[in-house]
Amino acid sequence: MFGRAITLFKVFGFTVRIDPSWFIVAVLVTWTFATSVFPQHLPGQRPTTYWLMGLSGALIFFLSVVLHELSHSLVARRYGVEMRGITLFIFGGIAEMSGEVPSPRSEFFIAAAGPVASFVIALVCRGAGSISSWPAPVITVLLQLSYLNLGLAIFNLVPSFPLDGGRILRSILWGWKKSLRWATRVSAAIGGGFGLLLMGLGVAMALVPGGLYGGIWLFLIGLFVRNAAAMSYQQLLLRRALAGEPVSRFMHPDPVTVPRAISVLDLVQDYIYRYHFKMFPVADDSGRLLGCVTSRQVRALPRDEWDRQTVGALAERCGPENTVQPDTDAMEALSRMSRSGASRLMVVDGDRLLGILSLKDLLRFFSLKVELEGA
Repeated sequence: MFGRAITLFKVFGFTVRIDPSWFIVAVLVTWTFATSVFPQHLPGQRPTTYWLMGLSGALIFFLSVVLHELSHSLVARRYGVEMRGITLFIFGGIAEMSGEVPSPRSEFFIAAAGPVASFVIALVCRGAGSISSWPAPVITVLLQLSYLNLGLAIFNLVPSFPLDGGRILRSILWGWKKSLRWATRVSAAIGGGFGLLLMGLGVAMALVPGGLYGGIWLFLIGLFVRNAAAMSYQQLLLRRALAGEPVSRFMHPDPVTVPRAISVLDLVQDYIYRYHFKMFPVADDSGRLLGCVTSRQVRALPRDEWDRQTVGALAERCGPENTVQPDTDAMEALSRMSRSGASRLMVVDGDRLLGILSLKDLLRFFSLKVELEGA
């Protein structure tokens, strides 16, 4: 994701969020509908009508994307796969899984659920758009949404990982060779190739008169597909390396702690500028965790208060987003870091601070494991 997601609502227990990047494509889709697509298919309307059609078309289309991802999530739940939620972002939507699917069969049906949902939505929009008694703007919007959802289904069925078609291909390869890693490597390589193809087509389109906007968009989609394919394979290797390992194996048992009695100015000069961390545990001499203090809290404090305010007064209670138990699975800790944006977690047992787990140490272990055992 490109930023911190905004929670919208929950449906069937799944949290639906939007990444800030989604607003870019929402504006672009609305503008394209209102200024180009709808005036071309329904000429003679007032500008206000076109903008209302564009706004409603964009909202319904993104609802269609949510339903596409919701289908993945519901089928995944049926197979016992934990889902974190659904997030809309600049290139569409993603149903976020907390782990790998358990079998090729489950992979196949989870991946196929999204395109099936888009095909059904396309048929429903097409059927509703054939009702001649409805106003012409409504019919035009519904027919365009039927084409869009049909295109969404077909595009996602391209056998290019991590698109749905690529996941279907991976399920077939996985069932054939009985190796998830091999199947992921092959399908990710195909996905990377497809991404390069889209990038090349985008460059060619941009050189054609009037094709600059479409070419840039196609190039960006190709870049996203290529990077996502490579990241998907890396995530599988990372999960294989860390899954089942307790965080106590990777933590630093002697973390840097801050006394509660020192001033915020001393915290800045002697700790933040020295160790370059954004979060420090506040502990007493016996190792009892008293709270956490972050650079964000310091930044919010007026500069002339730094030498008068103590760390103890500034520190806050350490929440679950900043702490883990020593027996927590390392992959779960990494997922928590990813969700919160934190690069360090405190390993605690009750109110006792046992150590610090850093993202850098997890990735260093992964790098060494790949180097020694091969990818």
